Amino acid sequence: MNTDGLTSGPWCGKSTPAVLSLSSRRRTACGRARREGGHGVRAVGRALALAALMPCLAMAAAPAMASPAGARTRTLAKAPARVPEAAQARAQVALAVTKITPKTVTATSKIEISGAARNRGDHALDGLTLRLRYSAQPVTSRSQLDQLASGQQTALPNVAPQQQPLAQASRPGVTQGWSFRTTARQLGLRAPAATPGVYPMRVEVLNSAQQVVGGLTTFLTLMPKQRSFKPVAVGWVLPLADRMHRANDRTFIDDDLSKELAPGGRLHKLVDAAATTDAPVTWAIDPALLDDVRQMASGAYYVKAPGARKGVRKEKSTVAATWLTALKNASKGDPYFVLPYGDPDVTALVRRKSTRDIGVAFDERNTGLVAEVLGRRPDAHIAWPASGVGGPGTLEQLAKYALKDGGSFLMGSSQFENPATGALPNATTALQTQRGTKKALLYDQTITQMLDEGSRSASRALLSEQRFLAETAMIAAEAPSVPRTVVVAPDRHWDPADGLAKNLLTYTKAAAWLREVPLRSVEAAQPQARAFHGYSDDYEKYELGDVHLDQTQAIAKRAATFQAVMTGPVKISYERAVLRLESVAWRTSQGRAKRARKELEDELREDMHRVRVVPPKNRRVLMGGSSGKLPVLVENRLNDQSVKVKLVVTSENTAKLQLGGLEPDDAVIELGPGERAQRWIPAQAAGNGNFGVHLDLQIPDAGGRTYGDGETITVVVTGYGRLALLITGGGLAVLFVGVGVRAIRARRRRKAEAAGDGSTGMGSAGTGEPGSGLPGPGFPGPGVPAAEYSGPPGAGVPAAGESPGVPPGTSAPGSGPSGAAGADGQAGYGAGPAGARPEDPAAVPGPAADGHAAGRGEHRRRDGG
Repeated sequence: MNTDGLTSGPWCGKSTPAVLSLSSRRRTACGRARREGGHGVRAVGRALALAALMPCLAMAAAPAMASPAGARTRTLAKAPARVPEAAQARAQVALAVTKITPKTVTATSKIEISGAARNRGDHALDGLTLRLRYSAQPVTSRSQLDQLASGQQTALPNVAPQQQPLAQASRPGVTQGWSFRTTARQLGLRAPAATPGVYPMRVEVLNSAQQVVGGLTTFLTLMPKQRSFKPVAVGWVLPLADRMHRANDRTFIDDDLSKELAPGGRLHKLVDAAATTDAPVTWAIDPALLDDVRQMASGAYYVKAPGARKGVRKEKSTVAATWLTALKNASKGDPYFVLPYGDPDVTALVRRKSTRDIGVAFDERNTGLVAEVLGRRPDAHIAWPASGVGGPGTLEQLAKYALKDGGSFLMGSSQFENPATGALPNATTALQTQRGTKKALLYDQTITQMLDEGSRSASRALLSEQRFLAETAMIAAEAPSVPRTVVVAPDRHWDPADGLAKNLLTYTKAAAWLREVPLRSVEAAQPQARAFHGYSDDYEKYELGDVHLDQTQAIAKRAATFQAVMTGPVKISYERAVLRLESVAWRTSQGRAKRARKELEDELREDMHRVRVVPPKNRRVLMGGSSGKLPVLVENRLNDQSVKVKLVVTSENTAKLQLGGLEPDDAVIELGPGERAQRWIPAQAAGNGNFGVHLDLQIPDAGGRTYGDGETITVVVTGYGRLALLITGGGLAVLFVGVGVRAIRARRRRKAEAAGDGSTGMGSAGTGEPGSGLPGPGFPGPGVPAAEYSGPPGAGVPAAGESPGVPPGTSAPGSGPSGAAGADGQAGYGAGPAGARPEDPAAVPGPAADGHAAGRGEHRRRDGG
């Protein structure tokens, strides 16, 4: 098929540089090319990647160079040569086709080919006319059909008599419709004998100089009255896979899946096509897709774009629930097989020797959810490598996990040579692996590429339908008496234009030269011996890159550490998140992959940080004295997950600060959701200063594997402990109180002396009660008030035989007999010097003659001593 000039909308025609390059899906389909484990075979050259461009090019040029002569082999490595870029650049008018009827032409059919033309330049093109070129002779082989589809104008010798002026389209940017109406008889189409015939038709635009300035090529298929051929058995594989839409299991990174599931969306069109036709299909289902859809259909979910500060809550999706119901109904009675979860890039993982994740992706815990959704287990065992290509290492892993109970590989025909016997190829062959001989079902690579082209516009979809009918008719006509089988497997992310998938399934059932069969019927056919090309080194650049996989593996290791501390039912898992990051879908979305990778890394770090050592606010702990205990707090802020960790505390300076160990039962800490636990670490310091201490969590019984990043705090050691500081502070307080009391007393005494009343303000001075044995203020005696006695102040105690302050011969009131002396014949108190001050040592009475303190003298006087 050849279309030129238009780059979007319903148009087809000359391609812009963006169209000339591989589309994102085609780049994915090409795969990458590193040989796996040294087993790669360099049988398919760099031309294999270039050949993928062939069906995608839109040609509208002057006469092109012919393809190399020789029979065409059914491999991309020997695809037809492209029309030179200079010829494409001359296509100035874009053409689109809008109608081709009938789909199957007979000798009496009326034929209509309609479309539109547009001047894509910026200046007028005078004298534009439209003509129809064709060949009245049918195409004789698929090789010739491919050459014609690539724009081989010289092979179309016939020109229809009708030529139409395009006066309106001569002006820049103006679109004008066109139509050719004719019959098979007028065209003189020569029908082949008893087999379908395929006829190329090329619509061309000529300028006033009769130069071709635009064009497109399509095909008509004619069915003769007399038929003598065996219909081609066609088995369809419909893929249900999509790019990844979640980082962790709880949050979507976009809401684009809702659009794919809604009417008009890619996934909706595939399910609707199968539901509205009777053609049998075999479904290839990625469990990650159904996992996403089920999550959306089961309740509210959150969408958080990478880098956004918070997510947006989305209500339960009725679109997702409706699509799941439609899938269950459409797939009833159809077999299905499951891809590994997330459709990981098995080839890239094998090359990096990261094969563990392949087994995890195939594990029942991840693939079994498809059976849960559909209500029945898979009834087909198929291993489908990405883009249908893989080397021995890839095939070994797929055989190990997907074909352990039997089954077949599904691969592209470009990886195999045609049968050496010269027989025409069928879809079933055999492949030798380390696990024995396995069947391989080869889907037709040319048809797959043609279906991919039909996803770009309605015009291209119509041309793809015509090409599909022509290709399958040629298969039937190449060897009419030989049963032929064909497998049709569109690209994993096939996005057909509206109606294309439905129409192709309908034609498969309705076309006279086709017979729809389930894939198991093709699998049951006798395999042909066909040489396996291996895996070309040229595919390496299409695999997931080392940077992406390195960072993904780093995330996987951290996720494994996170899961290792969980106890009880594991409710937070990053296993599927890692598998989604390894998806082959990221091959063509490097920028998006980087953002998704960063988002998952941030989410994992945030979750892990919910189990942590809680540092002090200023990250400093004060320890007074040479020993003490450091408080350490550990918390689990996960909502629904219990954990178990081991606390390890390490001093940065063991010579200055030594830390004691915890008992084993105390070191291992089990925390339920939202719980905290505190531990006290014995510490011994050899001096004052600031010392760093590391607080780490480890995975119990894991050989010292650390969990998280840990914390570092500073222990500030001082010379006094808290208790010592408390005692010292208390002593100082008592001292200050005592000093204050003494100061108050001294002040009161001074006031009393100044008043001259002899009162100290500390109680009555004239009660006659026993004193303290020390002189009162201003008195050398026992503190008897001077007001009661005559004599000069400080006169002291009278001599023997006299009463103090009483004339000789007179007894003092309340005294004993006059002049009574002590038992030893001495006076009870010694006199002090007259006028002596109390603070003068001479004013303090000496000891009594009996050896008792002078303070007891008054007592002795009252007792008559």
